[in-house]
Amino acid sequence: MADLPQRTSVNYPGTLTPIEPNRPSPQPDRTPVPHSPPVVASPIPPRFPQPSFRPDQMSSPSMKSPNLLSPANGIRTGSPIPRLSTPPGPPVFNTPVKPAAVPFRTSPATPQPMAYSSATASSLPVSTPSFYSNGSSVGTQRDLPDVVRMEEPIAADSPYVLFSANKVLKQKKLANVPSLGFGAIVSAGREISPGPQIIQRDPHRCLNCGAYSNPYSSILIGSGQWQCVICENMNGSKGEYVASSKNELQNFPELSLPLVDYVQTGNKRPGFVPASDSRTSAPVVLVIDECLDEPHLQHLQSSLHAFVDSLPQTTRLGIILYGRTVSIYDFSEESVASADVISGSKSPSAESMKSLIYGTGVYLSPMHASLKVAHEIFSSLRPYTLNVPEASRDRCLGTAVEAALAIIQGPSAEMSRGVVRRAGGNSRIIVCAGGPITYGPGSVPHSMSHPNYPYMEKTAIKWMENLGREAHRHNTVVDILCAGTCLLRVPVLQPLAKASGGVLVLHDDFGEAFGVDLQRAATRAAGSHGLLEVRCSDDILITQVIGPGEEAHSETHETFKSDAALCIQMLSVEETQSFSLSMENKRDIKSDHVFFQFAFHYSDVYQADVSRVITFKLPTVDSISAYLQSVEDEASAVLISKRTLLLAKNQKDAVDMRATVDERIKDIALKFGSQVPKSKLYSFPKELSSLPELLFHLRRGPLLGNIIGHEDERSVLRNLFLNASFDLSLRMVAPRCLMHQEGGTFEELPAYDLSMQSDKAVILDHGTDVFIWLGAELSADEVKSAAVLAACRTLAEELTEFRFPAPRILAFKEGSSQARYFVCRLIPAHKDPPYEQEARFPQIRTLTTEQRIKLKSSFIEFDEASFCEWMRSLKVVPPEPR
Repeated sequence: MADLPQRTSVNYPGTLTPIEPNRPSPQPDRTPVPHSPPVVASPIPPRFPQPSFRPDQMSSPSMKSPNLLSPANGIRTGSPIPRLSTPPGPPVFNTPVKPAAVPFRTSPATPQPMAYSSATASSLPVSTPSFYSNGSSVGTQRDLPDVVRMEEPIAADSPYVLFSANKVLKQKKLANVPSLGFGAIVSAGREISPGPQIIQRDPHRCLNCGAYSNPYSSILIGSGQWQCVICENMNGSKGEYVASSKNELQNFPELSLPLVDYVQTGNKRPGFVPASDSRTSAPVVLVIDECLDEPHLQHLQSSLHAFVDSLPQTTRLGIILYGRTVSIYDFSEESVASADVISGSKSPSAESMKSLIYGTGVYLSPMHASLKVAHEIFSSLRPYTLNVPEASRDRCLGTAVEAALAIIQGPSAEMSRGVVRRAGGNSRIIVCAGGPITYGPGSVPHSMSHPNYPYMEKTAIKWMENLGREAHRHNTVVDILCAGTCLLRVPVLQPLAKASGGVLVLHDDFGEAFGVDLQRAATRAAGSHGLLEVRCSDDILITQVIGPGEEAHSETHETFKSDAALCIQMLSVEETQSFSLSMENKRDIKSDHVFFQFAFHYSDVYQADVSRVITFKLPTVDSISAYLQSVEDEASAVLISKRTLLLAKNQKDAVDMRATVDERIKDIALKFGSQVPKSKLYSFPKELSSLPELLFHLRRGPLLGNIIGHEDERSVLRNLFLNASFDLSLRMVAPRCLMHQEGGTFEELPAYDLSMQSDKAVILDHGTDVFIWLGAELSADEVKSAAVLAACRTLAEELTEFRFPAPRILAFKEGSSQARYFVCRLIPAHKDPPYEQEARFPQIRTLTTEQRIKLKSSFIEFDEASFCEWMRSLKVVPPEPR
């Protein structure tokens, strides 16, 4: 998570101040970097400028500056599945003051140079040179000065980038209203798959700003020159784009598809296993807490046995136990569990680890050679025997993780072949923790009442963050899976997982949900050496970035003359994570469209270098109505929620942030709605009909509401949400409600308490938890309820099959004590009049009068407002549902 430099935030006593139209855009501080000074260009008319040539450039003598074709309409972006979410200082709106995050800045840095392969796509119309194709146009065999504007790609949904609106307002004052805002949620997405979007050659990049050629580029087919859509500079193509017609140019994927993957296969460093084996052979080291009581240990052993059985045969496994000492298990003994033990009181010395690694022991071994030994090790674990409270037991987790990093980096003898191989990238350390770290480096005192606890905690946090950064430098992700009832001191553990690109997850116990997360943590796809660069038209300013990354150091990347790209060093590259970008207009926009280009650079799980380039063109509009119609309610809600949660660091902040949600609703109604005649009420814009209900779920749900009691749980949930993908983020904000119907089908309904009908079963998917509620009448029929429960559980598992962390799936009957977890997440619509219930929950029309009376009598009255009551309390008329 990080926050770009922004405008000075102003606290309002209760009113909302419009943005000053002439206030200059913020200019972030820049660190001097060794690159040539930027070139200041004069305004470029809507024609190609006369191409400027260098000594190494040649072109046709008859080349002119022809007129460009009129720009086509922009594409519509978004996702057909639930769409994807800027906080003010309470109780008002403005850009966030200073979220606790490393500030990103619009850096002149460019993407890290990639060592591209010389392979050439077979479909290219001309031969592709093996050198880097950024150079200017060379002599051509044709004299065709015609300008070709490529056919714009068919409007398609992008699974990787989702904008909060598919159009951009031209007026700066309205576009920058902070209560609604504009932005995008971007994710590196899934692994590459075979298709026309894969290009195995060097890309063509703008020599001025570093942007990539794309379907919106205009081409001079006589010389092969192309114009950059970001800075409008003319660039050569080494003659590759010389063509006789537009159809010939369409053979280039980058000129016909909005998303392309430039891929170089092969390993960058010596000593790696073959690319075909690298994914499944990347090391996984289990770091296990040995201070567990017997009930917890039994559950953990079951989960560990199932875990190793699920691993691919070529996966290399290491096992480390920690308590007061660190035990590093040796796989060279096939008939007995054997370990080398080091002290946990201090970090292991380089000499001690060197003698261990270069000795005769085998600490990383492929599953096909060590499965039996792994089972023996897990079976040999014994419960904690001393009479010491759980929270006071000595646990040297920091030393154990240092040892795990050492064995991953050191040579490891493979038993099956007797050869030495070094670990590739994407290594993973999975910590199974049952209590806080209270011994050795990075530890805190057993008791929080210790007189020096605050200072020791601060020191421990810094040490753990440095350890996480060290793991990240070695391409190793540290996931921390915690379980049990012991306080874990999450503020100390979280920096280790976060800085390495991993996650920290809390579980009730070491049972089923823990076991599923253990398996998914080890097998989920994760790239390394990730870098995200974002370029957009000069009218757009990126003001804030939230996600699992930090500012990329500009001196480590290739530099272009006038590159204003935002560069983000990604801590890990996973489809389960995303970045939320907040944007503003620098000035009133004069053009009919703006461009955005996102480039992800990373090494994938097969050790191939990938540059995934995604380009968008959004139309600009003067009409507020046209803009509001293009707003994606779910995307806006997720962006707003992330900006809000960034400031909700604790329970007190969460209460303040609820007030900002209220003010946000009022401000949107004031700026974009209309006043009700002869009334002081304002109507919320009908084009944004879903947005207020989504924000109402945010306000009362686990992220900002009172559902979660302990601060550790709230902190873990907040960090997970800020980094999560759009799909998971949306579910964490607003639950999805599915009602079981006769015949085994399911009907999706609003998440209202009117769904709690006694003869029905309901699934509520709230992201990190999935609840299955069985009505009392249905539960009375044991045979039928068992079949319905099985169907509900099957659907719940299918919906969350690829979700990480895996959610808890809880089932309970109407009236049980656990049912409160379900009820508190539903909007209490039973308090609304019948006409509003029918308008917002149409399914209720199918009930008879007697059924409706029975349903109404089943609710317990309490003071919480319904959605409609909440909106009216803000002096806003709720929009009619679509």
